[in-house]
Amino acid sequence: MQATVNTTNLEQDGLPSGPRIWAIFALALGVGMSSLDTAIANTALPAMAEQLHATPADSVWIVNAYQLAMVATLLPIAALGETIGYRRVYVAGMALFTLASLACALAWSLPALIVARLFQGLGASAIMGVNTALLRATYPARLHGRGFGNNALVVAIGFALGPSLASIILAASSWQWLFGINVLPGIVAFFMARKVLPETGRASHRVDRVAGIYNVVAFSMAVLALGDAAHRVGLKTLLPEALVALVFFGLLLRRERGHPAPLLPVDLFRRPLFALSTITAVCTFAAQALAFVALPFFFETTLGRSPVETGFLMTPWPVLVGVMAPVAGRLSDHYSPGLLGGIGLMILAAGLVTMMGLPAAPSALDIGWRMAVCGIGFGFFQAPNVKAIMGSAPASRSGSASGMVATARLTGQATGAALVAFCLTISHVRGPWLALGIAAAFSFAASVASFSRLVVAAPAV
Repeated sequence: MQATVNTTNLEQDGLPSGPRIWAIFALALGVGMSSLDTAIANTALPAMAEQLHATPADSVWIVNAYQLAMVATLLPIAALGETIGYRRVYVAGMALFTLASLACALAWSLPALIVARLFQGLGASAIMGVNTALLRATYPARLHGRGFGNNALVVAIGFALGPSLASIILAASSWQWLFGINVLPGIVAFFMARKVLPETGRASHRVDRVAGIYNVVAFSMAVLALGDAAHRVGLKTLLPEALVALVFFGLLLRRERGHPAPLLPVDLFRRPLFALSTITAVCTFAAQALAFVALPFFFETTLGRSPVETGFLMTPWPVLVGVMAPVAGRLSDHYSPGLLGGIGLMILAAGLVTMMGLPAAPSALDIGWRMAVCGIGFGFFQAPNVKAIMGSAPASRSGSASGMVATARLTGQATGAALVAFCLTISHVRGPWLALGIAAAFSFAASVASFSRLVVAAPAV
């Protein structure tokens, strides 16, 4: 492979076709690994809980720790990318993600695994926080919808392969290999990203380190409070966590008042299209997490399916996302994201309701077509929504917009995972069914937010 470092800036309209292909592949490799890892962990939670002698509610922290690290650091890392270059942040994130994956594979207990997952989440934060900004710099503006759709396809492939791959690994070996498989591809992705990703223009302002600390503490405590509330801990623990989160959010907003590029992009939230698109994303990913974390417990605990069967039963959803994502991406270059997302999310809500109405002894076909409906609906939402978020932000704020794309996703997923833990503390048997009901409600709320975008206009960028 012959490749050199490409350079671009905010004034150039993407990369030439040849270098663009290599850059797309490098981005796809990193994003695909991150998505695959998330899907593997979600699907394998019951098996890991059993092998680590952990309760189902405690095992959810294997997912929560990863998401906590990402949610807490996405915005500061994205802002850092605006000042030092998105490529440097992406490459550093890939290195940390790979090393942390090795640490996960070598973990000897649940606490050790959770700590390793925190560092893995930090690496994934650097990858995902600047990924969309790099896509915006890689594709010409006329192909942004297609680019975001192709990226959604890669994410969907990761989620599609995750359940089946997790089932195969668990059938043949121990859970440690769920993370060990990241090491070799991670090394390849690291060296490739160094050579082929575009070097973007850099902002003149500096990242406010104090604001970054406020951001990390605020989001960390908010996620911790959310998780503890889901586990129904006492007010002596929950109340201080919630108060600290509120205080540091207040300090963050006060610190960045008047800043030209605040870490928490309140300037972008003044744009109705950006705000509604972010709300749509948070609600939709909460619905997805509720389903993807709860369903493995439902299939194995309630229906008595094996881990291998569970992996294959989970697959139709992400497969149909992969089919629909490129279609929706291309359509978003011609039709309103509000319309596409609204229709898709109504389909997702309907699919989740049908999952709640499964017969007592469902066949694989009974489950499969319902999961496929959910995948079709989710696939119609993702790429148009990302295009709406990025298109409603100025090019000079691509880093912050990219960070919010990932922050909205992770905030929703962390909320969904915490709500699953809450449902499981209520009842191990009825908990997954309750989680699906909450997921349907989130999907409907997201659909309303998406349709609301039809009455607002995108600002000039």
